Amino acid sequence: MPDTLRVRPDPTDPRLTRRVRGLDQTGAPVEVSVTVERPLTLYLNGQEIVTMMTIGDRPEDLALGYLLNQNMLRPDDIVTAIEHDEDLGVVVVRTERPTDHEARLKKKTLTSGCAQGTAFGDLMENFSQARLPAEAELRTSWLYGLLRAINTLPTLYLEAGAIHGCALCKADAPIVYMEDVGRHNAVDKIAGWMFRHGEPGADKIFYTTGRLTSEMVIKTVRMGIPILISRSGFTAWGVELAQEVGLTLVGRCKGSRFIALAGEHRIVFDADPQREGEESSRHWRKNSREAESHGA
Repeated sequence: MPDTLRVRPDPTDPRLTRRVRGLDQTGAPVEVSVTVERPLTLYLNGQEIVTMMTIGDRPEDLALGYLLNQNMLRPDDIVTAIEHDEDLGVVVVRTERPTDHEARLKKKTLTSGCAQGTAFGDLMENFSQARLPAEAELRTSWLYGLLRAINTLPTLYLEAGAIHGCALCKADAPIVYMEDVGRHNAVDKIAGWMFRHGEPGADKIFYTTGRLTSEMVIKTVRMGIPILISRSGFTAWGVELAQEVGLTLVGRCKGSRFIALAGEHRIVFDADPQREGEESSRHWRKNSREAESHGA
């Protein structure tokens, strides 16, 4: 498969991990890489919006994607500047349109994402009016190809763990792969990248290592992406929301196995699962062994 990645993880970036000494289960000394997290405070036109815990890469994409997915930034807004001060841990987004989100900021919800994701305002605003392209499809041959391509990427997860990854894909090829301590940050980074590059979502597939929660469904729909897949499981509300707007929702993707609980009409079964090999245990995330023992 040709290399189509326009943005890829950089596990060698010294800012993203730190070597720490300790002891293993036998009392022997060990030294391991651990993921670094740091606060980043986001401002929109001089108004403080939120402080996020993040690994610190791609702060501009994270800021834009967060504002878009919170409906604080419109897809047609003109961004006049993005200013990032790494020493202060601050990123400021400036727009041509004046903004005031004081009322929205009073409505605060802690999401189910890792690193305590935070959402403001009306999460469901205009959600039921969303229209996803009916002609989009997910071929199972694409799905298996994506899983193989993503699992063989050099990632920060394989270097240090304690992190989630998300990928923007087209057919059987990942285009953008980003990681962060919370899946909500990883998806926001991709949303910001799509905004900056004018990348449409209608012909894309979104992949996440995290759970298929209501937050993940809402953000995927906001990006106009009709297909969401994950190696992890589902929440009931996530499934209900996906069914409401016709999002194709596929979870527990591992090796040749997967389960679809919404938007099944887009799936084209053009590959033989029996010919797909099992996934290497090197790529298993937390709870994968437990899921394996239960046949999930």
